[in-house]
Amino acid sequence: MENLMFAYCSCKVIWTLLLTILGCASSLPVGDDSLCTAEELAKYSIIFTGKWSQTAFPKQYPLYRPPAQWSSMLGVTHSSDYSMWKKNEYASNGVRDFAEKGEAWVLMKEIEEAGEKIQSVHGIFSAPAISSGTGQTSTELEVHSRHPLVSFVVRIVPSPDWFVGIDSLNLCERDHWMEEVSVDLFPYDAGTDSGFTFSSPNFATIPQDTVTEITCSSPSHPANSFYYPKLKILPPIAHVKMVKLKKNQLSFPVPYNNFQAKSNEIIDSVSETPLDCEVSQWSSWGLCRGPCRKTGTKIRTRFIVLQPANNGMPCPNLDEETGCEPENCV
Repeated sequence: MENLMFAYCSCKVIWTLLLTILGCASSLPVGDDSLCTAEELAKYSIIFTGKWSQTAFPKQYPLYRPPAQWSSMLGVTHSSDYSMWKKNEYASNGVRDFAEKGEAWVLMKEIEEAGEKIQSVHGIFSAPAISSGTGQTSTELEVHSRHPLVSFVVRIVPSPDWFVGIDSLNLCERDHWMEEVSVDLFPYDAGTDSGFTFSSPNFATIPQDTVTEITCSSPSHPANSFYYPKLKILPPIAHVKMVKLKKNQLSFPVPYNNFQAKSNEIIDSVSETPLDCEVSQWSSWGLCRGPCRKTGTKIRTRFIVLQPANNGMPCPNLDEETGCEPENCV
């Protein structure tokens, strides 16, 4: 009897201990941000630099209607319970609207709802658009020890549904905030529009595809505006830098900038991307011309599809001549 009572009491103690441990665990935030023990709040300046130049990206570079440019930046500071966008996952309706048309209302509503339901969002930030492919814009953002992650999107204009951005970058390193972070940015396809070129007409992807990174070889199609098969990797199309503000700087907001890039600040850091000439297929042979009973000549032609740039392979001959026997001679 005493042994049974001892076993019962032991089981009761173990069960109580398990309930206590599980109760404590369930009250902790989910994800890596639960490890942040830095001071509660930190502010950063965020500077976005467009590097989309004709030198770095000569293929089909948009010069008008509209010229190459960047949309406004829309970003959020959040916990790991929220995701604005993620590679290899489906874009939300808000990200689709922003990537295709630059419309932010649905995305803003999604962020607001996430903040209200699971309180995973600390703040929203935005920066003005850039009216050319190269230039800078900036703003400030605030992170919290329970919301140390940063995500944002900037639309590539013009494009079908292409954008650059950051997904859930953690600015907290356990007990301190990072002083400075710099990230090169590359283009992404939202998976909602099937266009290959910057100026492609709207053609919805049905069924919707996942968000994928655009590379120099993917999509593997010569019509793709970022298709550079001789490159191993695309040059960065943009860059973002986040710098932690000191406490005596917090009351002075970072001014919005929207200016053309200076050559010694942006363009010089980008190597030239060679672009080979592309020509069409040969036309059919023309009529044979020449006197009867003598060898005549006929010609076929082709035209330039893409002009070479940055010391790329020059264009070959655009016409070819060969001998022939004139027909229908009298």
